[in-house]
Amino acid sequence: MEPSILVASHLSALFPTSPPITVYSAQKDILNLPRRNEPAQPPEHASFSSLFHTSLTGTILLRVTNGGFILELLSLSSDIPPLRFDFPAPILPHPSIVMWESEEMHVLLATRFGSLYRIVIPIREGAPLWTPHANRRWYREYVLQAGWVDGLMQVQGTHCVVISLPGGSLLRLEADALGSDTQDDVWRETRSDARSFLHSITSLLHPAPPGSSDIISISTHPQPTDIGNVWTLSRDRHLRMWTAKAGCVAEYALSPVAPGRSVTVRHNSPSPATPSALLQPEPQRLLCTFTPSHTDDPHVLAFVPTEGSLTSGGYFQLFVVNGHTLKTLTVFEASETSVHCHLQDFTVLDDILYTLWDKQGQSMVEVRALAWDASEEGTIGCWSSATYAQEAELTPAYLDELLLSPGSTADKFFEAIMRPGIFSPYTLQTAINQYADACRSLPPPHPPQLLVSYVTVAEQIASVVGCTVQRTKDLKTGAPLDENYWNALKRDWEGFIARCREIERNGRWPLAIGRGNPDDGVLIIERERIASLAGEDLPLRLHRQLTSSQALDAQFALLDVLWTMRTRLGPRLMLTLESGLIDVVQQEIAFPYADIIQDQVRLSAFREQIDEGLESWIAGRLQGIGKIQEAARFVLDIIGGFDKEVKREEEDAELLSRPISPAWLKALTASYATTSVHARYDISLALVTLLFFLADELQQWDQGLLAEIFVVYRGIAMLRYVARQPAGDNATPPQVEVGASRNDDEVVAKLRNMHVSSSRGAKFQPSHSLFHRLVDLYGHSHGLPISAHCFLDATGLLQSLSPAHATRLEVLFCERLRLLGYREVAREVLAWLPRTPAVTYVLARLWLEEGRYDDAASAMETLAGSFGPHSALSPDDQEALAVVLPGEKLFSAQFDFYLHVSDLFKSALTTYHDVFFTQLALSVAPPGIDTMALWHSVVKGLTDLGQYEDAYTALMSARYERLKRECISQLLYRMCEENAVDRLMLLNFPGLADEVEDALAFKARNADPRIRPFYSRILYTWYISRGDYRNAALTMYQRARKLATLMGDPATFFEFAELQLEAYVVAMNSLALVDPKNQWIMLPITVETGHEPRKRRRLTKHIPESKYGLGRRDAEIVELKDMQYEYALLSARVEVVRRDPTLLSAGELALPPTSLLLRLAQWNRFNTAMTIARSLNVDMSDLFGHLTNRCLRLSRNPDAVMSEDTSDWLLTDKVSSWPGTPAEKGWRYLRQSLERHDGPQTDFRYTKVALETIMAFDRTSPPPPWLIHTLEEHHPEYLIRTCLRFEVLESALDHTLSMMRRSDARLTDELSKTASATWLPYTLIDQVLVAADSQPDLSPRGRGLLGELRTEIASRMKRVQKFSPAAA
Repeated sequence: MEPSILVASHLSALFPTSPPITVYSAQKDILNLPRRNEPAQPPEHASFSSLFHTSLTGTILLRVTNGGFILELLSLSSDIPPLRFDFPAPILPHPSIVMWESEEMHVLLATRFGSLYRIVIPIREGAPLWTPHANRRWYREYVLQAGWVDGLMQVQGTHCVVISLPGGSLLRLEADALGSDTQDDVWRETRSDARSFLHSITSLLHPAPPGSSDIISISTHPQPTDIGNVWTLSRDRHLRMWTAKAGCVAEYALSPVAPGRSVTVRHNSPSPATPSALLQPEPQRLLCTFTPSHTDDPHVLAFVPTEGSLTSGGYFQLFVVNGHTLKTLTVFEASETSVHCHLQDFTVLDDILYTLWDKQGQSMVEVRALAWDASEEGTIGCWSSATYAQEAELTPAYLDELLLSPGSTADKFFEAIMRPGIFSPYTLQTAINQYADACRSLPPPHPPQLLVSYVTVAEQIASVVGCTVQRTKDLKTGAPLDENYWNALKRDWEGFIARCREIERNGRWPLAIGRGNPDDGVLIIERERIASLAGEDLPLRLHRQLTSSQALDAQFALLDVLWTMRTRLGPRLMLTLESGLIDVVQQEIAFPYADIIQDQVRLSAFREQIDEGLESWIAGRLQGIGKIQEAARFVLDIIGGFDKEVKREEEDAELLSRPISPAWLKALTASYATTSVHARYDISLALVTLLFFLADELQQWDQGLLAEIFVVYRGIAMLRYVARQPAGDNATPPQVEVGASRNDDEVVAKLRNMHVSSSRGAKFQPSHSLFHRLVDLYGHSHGLPISAHCFLDATGLLQSLSPAHATRLEVLFCERLRLLGYREVAREVLAWLPRTPAVTYVLARLWLEEGRYDDAASAMETLAGSFGPHSALSPDDQEALAVVLPGEKLFSAQFDFYLHVSDLFKSALTTYHDVFFTQLALSVAPPGIDTMALWHSVVKGLTDLGQYEDAYTALMSARYERLKRECISQLLYRMCEENAVDRLMLLNFPGLADEVEDALAFKARNADPRIRPFYSRILYTWYISRGDYRNAALTMYQRARKLATLMGDPATFFEFAELQLEAYVVAMNSLALVDPKNQWIMLPITVETGHEPRKRRRLTKHIPESKYGLGRRDAEIVELKDMQYEYALLSARVEVVRRDPTLLSAGELALPPTSLLLRLAQWNRFNTAMTIARSLNVDMSDLFGHLTNRCLRLSRNPDAVMSEDTSDWLLTDKVSSWPGTPAEKGWRYLRQSLERHDGPQTDFRYTKVALETIMAFDRTSPPPPWLIHTLEEHHPEYLIRTCLRFEVLESALDHTLSMMRRSDARLTDELSKTASATWLPYTLIDQVLVAADSQPDLSPRGRGLLGELRTEIASRMKRVQKFSPAAA
């Protein structure tokens, strides 16, 4: 048989854990159950496994975990989640799966507490095999009459189950009726004993050791079959055959050693070994029943372990069943490699025996063809053994080798444990949980890393391991003890890794061997892994022979020399050479390889580190080989060669009809490819090491051969690096899309990509290797090693001929890594390739996704010369570059390439570079092409970047008027929003001033005036800067009106009022700069302003002749005085509200002007009130009445008045400087106020109010002389009537007399004597005389004045009479 190898994948890396379905029992008194799992065995490690396959169900893996309490079903043919059942008692070996009439799949099992369960899974075409969360009755239970059982279970079909009992008996259960969703099964129990009555009597006379008859292995014929016999093997090596009716019908005693062979003893053995009297009591797989292809008679193959043998692990004995008899056909021993090994399972497939051995905790498969009689035994051939390829174990010695290269201890150890295939996700989760629990058991305080929850197990490991190690200082000197710290940290990591190794070793314990789908080959099931028996390719076979020091064929003599040299040089020197070699390969080649190698030999002191004996031996061996260059070419063919089947062409129909491979098959392909890559890398490194040894002779070598050696090393080194990278969570695969990028922080993303589990207490998620993802991407072929070789060949990394070029497949490999989202891996792989245009493009795309926009832009800019008619690319570079471009074809011109790069930066939201490449595209745009969209993108991008002057220049440079109209508002609004108004005012916008004003006016009308930017102010500034004062005033006046409409909330009254007052002031100042004849603005009358009350002033409406024309509206003319009026009114309201805030809550914000003045007068705000009244042209009679009243009170009771607020009239700077008492100051203030605000234009009505107020207050007190003088001068009649009204007759007489005397004086002075000159209010004088005559208590002075008045009247009458004749 051809050499084979085992490749495996972790189950926890493929299948997620799902919550189990709880199974209940009808038995209520389940007591004294064993623990669910032993402390040394993690719960998720299986204790039993088996395979089941049909065309309807595919391949199903059955596992028993959690110490026998949980049954798990895994579908290996579909992607449905696992189905798990949690039983109340441990499950007996061995549960099985059977089909019932192609409609249902049944799982039959028994528990130690005496319950037989049947799990029913319906089979529906086109539907998933099962749905774990389905709401249905999954199981049926039958309680055994025998009660508690602790034996083996064997399923013969849907209606028959056999259970072994103590003493070698069998309990046969046959189903009389199958249950349903509402009913349980009906079973019939039959017990059969192994011995007859005669044998019982014999056993009493010759008692056997206790437990010798206990059954340790049961076998039946595989289903489907009509053979109902059962074969058992007991501890005393008795093989028995049982039938349903007769019980035990045949018995055969097997020899402790192979027949015809005695127990052999090796010469170096201290004492002879003897076979054990009884076999071990644990259940074992020692029987296999099958029907060969050449006959219909069933055969039974029994294995008897020989623990004391030093030649093999046991022997096999083949029986043929003839009726009720067992006939021995052949007996043959296991191989010599099985010594000290334990047989876990074996099976016969296609007349070939496959055995699974436990070899010191590792799986070993041995294969042998069966001989059907003794004569064929010599022609069959020997055993063929298969094990796993040698892999690096994280032993302390290997960890020390890792530390020889530069880097931190934690990083190196962390990278080592996270390599795919080293430890399973479940191992890492269990180890870190145990480690954290051990750290928490230490006395507090605990490090903060132990108290934090982590998203992934990788993050938890990186943070927690080593957190208890503290850096200490020397007690004497205080110097930090760094060496002690690093040693302690190294020991802590080594302890954690040792914990991982122990758990992983337990998870790799072999359990079963079998076959599901025939195309998938033979499968090996371990506790936590699934493995496949695959053919061994040439590099793996040679690597195995070299590591085990086996003899090689003569054609491989150079490999023997290379490996010996590599081994003798030691790890330290090899690491130094490898590091220097990587530096050489990753550099641009500018010198011959012979010179480069000689330089590296000199730098590494390679010759000085080789002893003379080794050098002489190598030289001698190489001389014996002869043609070294031809041998080197042969080694290169081995490293880069693949099986011939890889190159075969497949028909399209075959590719389309091929079913999708399940994930575990792809994982096995990735595992095989990884193993092969590591073997090829070791051989390639050894070959390059030979070049260092022959450095002085390389000048005579073929330079093409040297280049080929280095390019092959480059390719295999790239594959080895990628093979060591984990791919992350299977639940969240990266999106393979052009331009896809990740936003996570680089370090966090790196950890999350490698994560294998959630934090403590959470369920871990599957995780794949990066090779697994790439196998899925490149496509998967069935069968190993074909699928692995197809994948490696498809990458193209081993097909290059020169390190100075990057082929199409190499660039595509890097591009696919980038598209998968593994940016760090892609960047590292790209570092191995020369900077060809294709590599530069992929690297630029990578930098773009990583946020290195400047580097990406620089790289993209250099690529522009690769496109267009003047491109100088070679055909190979053109092909490599085209494969990574959109549509897999080159751009025809630089213009198209610049547009593509611009779109890339636009997708990455980097505006600066988007604009830059758009401008480059515009600079090379072909004539006649529409570039309006590009100009729009440039203007918008520069605007977004805040480069407003550049955006303005681009806008003005564009030849599209529609573009200017569309973009100008965006530019204006952005500059306003970014507070760049000063820069905006420096821009002229030639020919676009109207668009600027319209855009700003629109915002000024519709934007909230409270929120920045204040567009009304900006538009005002625009108008002022251009000397348009009328529109500037209009803008601010509209702002004031808009603020007035928003003044509804009392809480914001003062804020809005201040803003409105400011707007009024600015509007008035602007309008004041207009020609006084044209100080007005015109507003359209809207619905809001049309219904606004206008009682405060009279508005003028301009009604044009075309009022009723379509699209015409009424206009309102607002003059400067109207603005002043509104400003004064609002100021008054603000002053009043500030004095009495309760007006806000009372809803009296819009008080009329008279009410405002009255309130101000009541608060003694006389200065303010007079100013406002003057501005509003409001009557101040009440105001002066209040002021006169305050003066009177000052004269009577100055203290009471001064206790009030007089800050606005008596305590002003001007009044305070006056001499006199407060009363005198008050009367003087009243006098000056009347002089300022009263006069002929008001008909002295305020003076009259003051007089009436004084007279009403106290008519006996004389008014101020200045007040009487004013009225006597201008309104004597009113003065006389007021005195009469208040019955002050003496004053009336006095004022009447004074009036007549002044009249007489005028009469004398008059040159022209007219009737008006002699006119007097005689009626009023008569009223005074009548009132004086009717006053009985008139004072003497009054009577004297009355007399004088009569005399004056008489005298006047005479003079008037003299004028009358003269006039006549």
